[in-house]
Amino acid sequence: MATRNRVIYQSEGLFVGENAALSGKTQHEQLGRVQSANYSFTINRQDVNQFGDLARIDSLVLDPPTVNLDFSYYLADGFNERSLGFFVENSGAGAGAQRGATTAAFGKGNFASGHLVASSGVNFYIVTSPDGEDLNKAGAGEVLNNSDSVIGVGNCYLTDYSVDLSVGSLPTVSVTVEGANMNSVSNSAITGSPAVDQEAGTAMVGNIQLPNPTKDGGISGFNNGASITALRPGDVTLDLANVSGESLVKLGTSEGAHIQSASISLPLSRSPIDRLGSRFPFAREVDFPVNATMNISAIVNDSQNQNLADILNSGVQEATITVKDSTTAGNDAIKYTMKGLKIDSQSFSSSIGSNKTVDITFSTQIGGPNDTNNGVFMSGLGAAKVFS
Repeated sequence: MATRNRVIYQSEGLFVGENAALSGKTQHEQLGRVQSANYSFTINRQDVNQFGDLARIDSLVLDPPTVNLDFSYYLADGFNERSLGFFVENSGAGAGAQRGATTAAFGKGNFASGHLVASSGVNFYIVTSPDGEDLNKAGAGEVLNNSDSVIGVGNCYLTDYSVDLSVGSLPTVSVTVEGANMNSVSNSAITGSPAVDQEAGTAMVGNIQLPNPTKDGGISGFNNGASITALRPGDVTLDLANVSGESLVKLGTSEGAHIQSASISLPLSRSPIDRLGSRFPFAREVDFPVNATMNISAIVNDSQNQNLADILNSGVQEATITVKDSTTAGNDAIKYTMKGLKIDSQSFSSSIGSNKTVDITFSTQIGGPNDTNNGVFMSGLGAAKVFS
């Protein structure tokens, strides 16, 4: 095999497992529309010094390594979110679903419900094909083999999910996870598990079978239609009618402020729980309470009758962000609903040569897995699809 000079995006793909302990091909999915992936590890050591020696006599590992992975992808139909363990309602019909559960097992659920329960985390895999060769091979029957290499990140827990929608940019999702271990295998046909047994603190034994890479990952067309390549800012609508009364400017109507950008941030910071006798944390629990935020930036066109003294006593509100599927008329590709919102801040900016703008921040706290009155909720076409 010729020496590789570099690796670029054409050769790489990102895969995620259903559970850190599972190894079957049908228990893993390729994420679609990935734009970036960054990963690293840091080993924390304690130097051992003593009288009589200037240099250290040893350097011991007292704390588990710090393993990080962050990646981004274009927002599509919610299939990526389901693969990552989020609860996504079916925007077509019926109930919702998340990875590892059947559609019939769920009614409505909080978007983050799958990440609020104890688990062993999931594994991520960065697969690299030979030099100059697309990973998403077009030929029928193409499979991963000993010419493909894999870097695995084991026992990963999601710590941050954010989506950004703005004029002139494709809607993009950014995800950050923390892991426990990392490995590298030069033959994807015998990929070893990157996970560790969190109770025993030892590496898991066994090989992982990854699905064949495809152009769209799990993203495909609704009712056998064309797949969603990306969602456009022109297909984004915000329903801010309920929160309009929380603002000094008009929102939520055609005559209201002209929205330039909107973002949702869902941080799920975690605390590793260690104990004597284990080299790795035996659990990584979410730090509660969890505050989700929505930020809106808009060009101001008019103010309305409102008083801050009254806003202080206002109740909770609801807002939705909907993105249409331009490939299939009448369908909502994705819909975010934020319930239990409270306004946190509103700031105005005005200067010579620029439009007057307003930036507004709302927040809500995530309820339990069965709480349908507070938190972030998502529905999408991808909830109706069957995992491989």
